[in-house]
Amino acid sequence: MEALADSLLSIADWITAHITMWVLVGTGLFLTIRTRAVQVRHLPNMFRAVSSSRAGAHGGISSFQAFAISLAARVGVGNIFGVAAALLMGGPGAVFWMWVVALVGMATAFFEATLAQIFKVRADDGSFRGGPAYYMRSGVGSPALAGVYAVITLVTCGFIITSVQSNAVAGTLLGAIGDDGSAIEGFGGFSAAQLVIAALVFVFTAMVIFGGIRTVARVTEWMAPIMAGIYIVLVFIICLMHLGRFVEVLGLIISSAFAPQPLVGGLGGGILAAVVNGTKRGLFSNEAGQGTAPNAAATATVAHPVQQGLIQSLGVFIDTIVVCTATAFVILIAGPEVWGANGANPSTLTIMAVSHELGGWTILPIAVLIFVLAYSSIIAAYVYSDTNMSFLTGGKTWATWTVRVVSVVSATAGAVLSLDVVWNAVDIAMAVMTVTNLVALILLSKWGVGALRDWEAQRRAGVEEPVFVGHDNPHLPADVPGDVWN
Repeated sequence: MEALADSLLSIADWITAHITMWVLVGTGLFLTIRTRAVQVRHLPNMFRAVSSSRAGAHGGISSFQAFAISLAARVGVGNIFGVAAALLMGGPGAVFWMWVVALVGMATAFFEATLAQIFKVRADDGSFRGGPAYYMRSGVGSPALAGVYAVITLVTCGFIITSVQSNAVAGTLLGAIGDDGSAIEGFGGFSAAQLVIAALVFVFTAMVIFGGIRTVARVTEWMAPIMAGIYIVLVFIICLMHLGRFVEVLGLIISSAFAPQPLVGGLGGGILAAVVNGTKRGLFSNEAGQGTAPNAAATATVAHPVQQGLIQSLGVFIDTIVVCTATAFVILIAGPEVWGANGANPSTLTIMAVSHELGGWTILPIAVLIFVLAYSSIIAAYVYSDTNMSFLTGGKTWATWTVRVVSVVSATAGAVLSLDVVWNAVDIAMAVMTVTNLVALILLSKWGVGALRDWEAQRRAGVEEPVFVGHDNPHLPADVPGDVWN
């Protein structure tokens, strides 16, 4: 099994270095040029859109709730373990390439969320469904490509991501509470601590997931911002304690990004390692271009698709430029006595760095915080898998409950099983999803550009809240299929 895990890791690294990285950055640059850098020009409008996004749902899922679902998925173990892994394997320079992925990815996130809104459909319960599978079918005109993407996303989000998130948080909690690993007879060789954590994962995930997408929206609406805010405050305190090292750490990140060899002992490095790990972990963290977040974006009730596109673009900024950068600074500030210590690994490095700066009392609170972050990602992943199951089956009741049960079971199992193979397989699955989705974004770029021009024209005319009309719209290449935007 270890040999299989190593083989999958090698395949994932090759795909990232030779395919995903170039397609991801290339598409982001293409969409940035098409929109005249929408992520820069409209950054203030992104914040304004979020500030007014709680209203206007009319009984459906609000723009902010949809944003919170995707933020819950983005701000998870990728921000904690992913950044630590990028530093250990790619060195400080990996952070720079995470920034690059995020900045161009903001344009990609804008397009995929806007397209998800344009081509969304109304579900039987009155809410909306949409995402890559829907715009591949209705926009690209390829039901086959849409079906393939939906199946990959269903499996990845319903099984792999849920189990990986719970596996990561279980390891963190076990390390924090000092599990001795002694097995309980008759319980499959699992320790009492493992079983307790698995039971907690089961109860909390079942409690929300069995309530459906609306319940997930209500929970993540307050959970995601609060948990991300608490983590950022803790990291901000550490940065303030070492304000004089800010420029030093920033210089180390930039210089390491282009160094042919590692510049810091105890960390990986070299330009290839920095680029590969920065790109891979950046994608895993902010999901820009992957096609998962649009499944949440489509559920929002908004007056214009661009409104949700701007909000989802801001989510990438918050996830990588704010939260991931904060994690990297804490680890680098902690110094080589932490990252170079025996036993330093992605699952413990961030906690070690925080406890080194603020004291050992922070170990358990940070472990609990990571648990909540991972939990929010698990229930958000369920939304993605449910949306794609609905696409494949037409929203049948049995299919809906199958997704709910599988999501809960895989999250529970992930808390007690060794998932080295699954951890490495997730990078390959996400690479396939990403490349497929990016091809669709390029083919449909004229729709995203047209929607943006329509929104900008209305704003220039003094309309405070632009309203989108999908038929006889001079900015669009054709009429929008369906009746959602009539």
